[in-house]
Amino acid sequence: MHPSLLFSQTEGFSQAARAVISYLHGRLGFNLWMVTRTEQDDWIVLESEDHGYNVTPGKVFSWADSFCSRMVTGEGPRIAPRSKDVPEYAAALIGRQVEIGAYIGVPLTRDDGSLFGTLCAIDPAAKPDAIEAELPLVELLASLLSTVLTWERKAMEKSRQSELLGRIANSDLLTSLLNRRGWEEVLRIEEERCRHYGDPACVLSIDLDGLKATNDQFGHAAGDELIVRAGRALRSAIREPDAVARLGGDEFAILALGCSRSAGEHMLERVRKALSENGVQASCGLAARVPSQGLAQACKDADMAMYREKAFRKPG
Repeated sequence: MHPSLLFSQTEGFSQAARAVISYLHGRLGFNLWMVTRTEQDDWIVLESEDHGYNVTPGKVFSWADSFCSRMVTGEGPRIAPRSKDVPEYAAALIGRQVEIGAYIGVPLTRDDGSLFGTLCAIDPAAKPDAIEAELPLVELLASLLSTVLTWERKAMEKSRQSELLGRIANSDLLTSLLNRRGWEEVLRIEEERCRHYGDPACVLSIDLDGLKATNDQFGHAAGDELIVRAGRALRSAIREPDAVARLGGDEFAILALGCSRSAGEHMLERVRKALSENGVQASCGLAARVPSQGLAQACKDADMAMYREKAFRKPG
């Protein structure tokens, strides 16, 4: 297939990525082709064409250990027919974990020029020097992938705005936050996006302390007022793309999108401060999404962290 036909026959970044690496494998060989995402020190495989390395989408490597981390800084060439002859690649830890005789790698960029990830390939055997002449083709396909990525990400942001309007039907009557049904729908949609792009995310689990006591002592109207204050506090602590839900009773949850663990810790601090300023006591738990496990596991981990804090805070 001629490369000019690849993008007229595919829609979406993932489909385009699969088409590109399939085409390049057919043209250039190499046992492993990948489209990857970098996120702090994580190097996440989004798509792969594997013929012997056992690398599947969702696998996470250390970015600092990779050839690509040297390539993007200009320390190593974009095509190395004999990678072991390149000192920077010979010193990379990944070369001690798997057999690499030849390497190809080019950056994938966002619309602002920042690094998104890489289009890359490795093979256990060295390759002829003539393969270096293929660099313009690989760079062209990487540039086209970056363009598809930019278009799709912009469309995704517009889609999120439409989804915000559509969430009214799945909102909690008391707080106007998402209800459980809306929360589960958002998790489903955003898990798909996280897998698609390798985006990070964090989940916060919040459980009010003393709601039952408030209801028993002051009546359910006072309990409802406490819930409303909690919802208002949580809404004030999140960013525009994030989602906050009342799951029922005294249970709340936040999905922080594009949020690393360290950024999640800062959000947790904002949540605690907002709750305190609104006179609400609560136990909180935080968990970051692990690419191989997904948001469902992050929700469970956040709940466990919240219950540990609640048990610690409980008198006696």
